[in-house]
Amino acid sequence: MGVLDGIKVIEVGGIGPAPFCGMMLADMGADVTLVQRRTGNPDLSAADPATMGKYAIFNRGKKSLALDLKEQDAINAVLDLVESSDALIEGFRPGVMERLGLGPDICLERNPQLVYGRVTGWGQFGPLAHAAGHDINYIALSGALYHAGNGSEPPFAPPTLVGDLGGGAMMLLNGILAGILNAGRTGKGQVIDAAISDGSALLNTLLMSFHQMGAWSNNRSDNMFDGGSPWYNSYECADGNFISVGAVESGFYRLLLKKCGLDDDPDFKQQFDKAAWTRGKRKLEILFKTRMRSEWCELLEGTDACFAPVLNLEEAAEHPHNRDRGTFVEVDGVLQAAPAPRFSETHSTLGRPPPAPGADSEAVLQELGYERERIKQLCGLIDA
Repeated sequence: MGVLDGIKVIEVGGIGPAPFCGMMLADMGADVTLVQRRTGNPDLSAADPATMGKYAIFNRGKKSLALDLKEQDAINAVLDLVESSDALIEGFRPGVMERLGLGPDICLERNPQLVYGRVTGWGQFGPLAHAAGHDINYIALSGALYHAGNGSEPPFAPPTLVGDLGGGAMMLLNGILAGILNAGRTGKGQVIDAAISDGSALLNTLLMSFHQMGAWSNNRSDNMFDGGSPWYNSYECADGNFISVGAVESGFYRLLLKKCGLDDDPDFKQQFDKAAWTRGKRKLEILFKTRMRSEWCELLEGTDACFAPVLNLEEAAEHPHNRDRGTFVEVDGVLQAAPAPRFSETHSTLGRPPPAPGADSEAVLQELGYERERIKQLCGLIDA
């Protein structure tokens, strides 16, 4: 029994942040029905959920209703589903759902308590609202990309994490949950406009605070957390692997220096002296290349020096801390992260593996009270 047990959500299938939001809702116990195409679209990339099978991890725990949304009978079926649902999430460009006949006005007329969640790159309005884009474009416009990467090279950021998932899916999830709470109190649903560009801008809040008070410059790799400081950075080891240090607080910083034998080095005496940062980084670069990553882990991991090895996905799954906490699990041969966050009473679960497109069509339509012949017609089992 997850924390969202009894909550019903419709996810109109697509790519991008909406599927991840739907996965988290399902992990927490919501009944998520994914409305998707019967087969994959050859015009889409390998990231198309309909073509990924068991590797579409973001579809775990969901039911699949495969319909041809170009047919009015299929649209009517989705609207019937809307009547008994708490929320709907979609990730198309503005106007697509309206053209399908599934826009918020129609859906809210059928169910005034519905929370209608929309996640797009640029939002539902604005000069760029109808323009194509991807994660890198949205975080670029929001300012979130600017300080990523080495200042002497073009900016780069972890793929999909900042924009699609952080600024998009998590903001949509927050809006959906808050909207459901409000609908429970007021009896009134509403539309959630979750723009990745908006959400990414919000993720800049701490940096904007520093910038406004004069503690963060517009010069890339010149600040505490953007690769400028020697004590908040990643470094290569003798074996070509990498480690990270993040000793921000003075006590942690002093411990890092002591462990590394640098506590008497004049270039590290004044932690926030930018004039010494370049020399300090160079000395740490040389130092960390003298030992293997495993040796640095033995010396620093688990201490208050604020240290961690930089791991790839397979290595992360095998790390003792992650193994002890069960941070990663394997289902049907597919490695994936376990649900998060953790609840003390209403535990989140993985639920079922990602369903094949249409695996639950008949069951979902039966719950709506549809007769067998109509179910066959909607599922494409017989000619119309």
